[in-house]
Order: sequence, then C-alpha cells, then structure tokens
Amino acid sequence: MQSSTPAGRAGRPRSAAADTAILAATRAALVELGWSKLTLQDVATRAGVAKTTLYRRWSGKNELVVDAVAELFDELRLPDLGSLAADIEGVVLQFAAILARPEAKSGLMAVVAESTRDEALRERIRTSIVERQKRLVLEGRARAQARGELPPEPDAAEAARTADLIFDVVAGAVVHRTLVSAEAADGAWVRSFTQVLLRGLITPPTEPPTL
Repeated sequence: MQSSTPAGRAGRPRSAAADTAILAATRAALVELGWSKLTLQDVATRAGVAKTTLYRRWSGKNELVVDAVAELFDELRLPDLGSLAADIEGVVLQFAAILARPEAKSGLMAVVAESTRDEALRERIRTSIVERQKRLVLEGRARAQARGELPPEPDAAEAARTADLIFDVVAGAVVHRTLVSAEAADGAWVRSFTQVLLRGLITPPTEPPTL
C-alpha cells in the first residue's frame, strides 16, 4: 500500500500491522454502519489504536476509505494462462469477485459519490486505485505483444492512450455490470465481454472513406 504520510515527516516509523488493522477495521465499519455513520473514532476502537494514530496517517475519512478500498484492488493479479483471452477472463473474474464483496461495494460507491463534490478526493481515487491498477493493462499488453497476439506500439504517447482506454473499458463495464445493473459477472458474461474487447484490440482500424 502506498503511504499517505507526507514525505520527510518526523516521528516513529509507521507500523505495517497498525495500517493493516486500521484498513480492515474501516472496511468492517463500512459494511456495518455505512458511509454516513462511519467515524474515525469507531475505526480506531475497532482497530485497537488511538484516534491520533489515524490522524498521523490520514487527514480524514475520505482518504482513509479510499485507501481501505484500494488495498482490496491491490489483491488483483494478472494470471498467465497462455493466451490474451484467457488472461483477460481471469483478471476480470477476479475484479468482479472483489466488487461483489460488501466492503468493496460499500466503500467504492461511497467514495465515488463523495468525489462528485470533492476534487481532492477524485484525485486520490485516481492515484490510489486507477493508476495503481493500470499495471494490469500494461503487464497484459506487454505479455500479449511478446506472444505475437498484439502488434507493438512504438509511439509511447499513443501506447499510453491505448492503455488508458483499455482500462476505462474494462473497469467501466465490470463496475456497471456488478454495481449499477446489479447483475452477475459470471463466466458466460466474462467470455462474451472478452470477445468484444478482443475484437477492438486485434482488428486493425479502418480508414475513413474518401469522398
């Protein structure tokens, strides 16, 4: 997990065990109490730490909940199953399984709703969740290119735009399916989604007709 303590701050080293306990307590409180009733005091009591310990690490509830949710998504791993299609299906099924967990569902929907009124919170979501999980797209694309399943992209700027687009398509589809439509992202849906995604990745773009 990325540290939320400002660089260069004096004091005792952070305790990884305390961080783990605090983030786990935050997720438990979200499920039991919901966003509106969750307080830092309640989290501190559940985690067995002083409230000041939380404030040394996080400035408020928004940052704390984002990091608690981000830790769940850090569990995602891109499997090496021998093909791009199988790898995509594997990671999408993992993603859907995490979103089905009550603590992920409660936390993500809460911080997204709050971020509509808070630019700093939106930025923290981007850096702590979105940017960290783009590693999966970069890793999967590099592996598929090494296998010869995808063409190389020598233009770094264009490659970065493609990675952003792939992430947006995958994350948007799975979040909408599981949290907005409240439908299961089961094996059949994931296979269909993967085939649609692959057609976009593999099919060369067509030139617009000349008049």
